[in-house]
Amino acid sequence: MADRTGLRAEPSRTCVGCRGTDSWSALLRVVAAKDADAPGSTPVHLRPDPGHRLPGRGAWLHPRPECFELAVRRKAFGRALRLQAPVDISAVAQQLGIQHP
Repeated sequence: MADRTGLRAEPSRTCVGCRGTDSWSALLRVVAAKDADAPGSTPVHLRPDPGHRLPGRGAWLHPRPECFELAVRRKAFGRALRLQAPVDISAVAQQLGIQHP
């Protein structure tokens, strides 16, 4: 999409934590990865995707502890990624440098 100046507009995404919009390059993409050899009740592991290249549906998050905590409290990752199983958020917390139980 181009505006009148001929410059290309950068896509914007919504943070699942604070619900604010920002350019996709400023947000961290998070995707769901399920263990293929584990039974159905195991949690789905969230994987950070800083390169925006992993396959699958993605949830977008500001790389700030406040947005991460809001997303966890609101259970926004499961809703944004359309997951029914429990979600393991430890890899995303580690990427952001947060100590999360």
